[in-house]
Amino acid sequence: MPSQTFSMDAIATIRSCYSQRFGIPRQPGLVDSAVAAIEFEPTRDNELALRDLGSFSHLWVVFVFHSQHYTRFKPLVQPPRLGGKTTMGVYATRSPNRPNPIGLSVVALREVTFDKDLFRVYVDGGDFLDGTPVLDIKPYVPFIDAIPDARSDWATPLQDGLEVAWKTEALQILDKIEPDDNLVASGSLGLKSLIEQTLAQDPRPAHERSKDGKQGQLWGVMIGPVDVRFKVEGGVAIIEVVEPK
Repeated sequence: MPSQTFSMDAIATIRSCYSQRFGIPRQPGLVDSAVAAIEFEPTRDNELALRDLGSFSHLWVVFVFHSQHYTRFKPLVQPPRLGGKTTMGVYATRSPNRPNPIGLSVVALREVTFDKDLFRVYVDGGDFLDGTPVLDIKPYVPFIDAIPDARSDWATPLQDGLEVAWKTEALQILDKIEPDDNLVASGSLGLKSLIEQTLAQDPRPAHERSKDGKQGQLWGVMIGPVDVRFKVEGGVAIIEVVEPK
């Protein structure tokens, strides 16, 4: 087969509540309180292209895994959902380590705004890193895209997520933090829900989960406007420290 190369330009950039890769949900829709804004330049073409988007409740977002650092893709990967110990072909997974670093996520459409500085498409349930380049957005069409009898032998819903508990001091600090943008809904209550839903997915690498309960083992994750540090004991993520960035 002859080699073919294609050049594409980003049409928009995503602003996300996740500023680092660690902690991002591994699939869209797992953290429905994760708000993101797809930002377009305020051009006439973009205004026309975004017209009627509100006719749909959900969107497909085609994007670039822009922070990948590998120089060669891995044809075999070990999905975290299988404990990080089972090897599978990359095309049978949603690993970001692909021949072309292209992602595809379905998200709920919150609203579309047309401000003078930027046009924004707000979505819920995203699994995006802040700064993600967008190649395309398309409407999610239920009667075509939803296949009730589709099969996925190993990619099944997470059965045993982490419970989340707060140290009193961390919760008191959180109550005083008011997010300064609309990427976190409903102030500190929305931020609390975002943190809890994120940690419930257990963002730790699968091979590190054996450290559950290890003395002094803390994990840190940036979520929205805060740095959250937590430990895991007996299947419970205990939030020890919350600090503004």
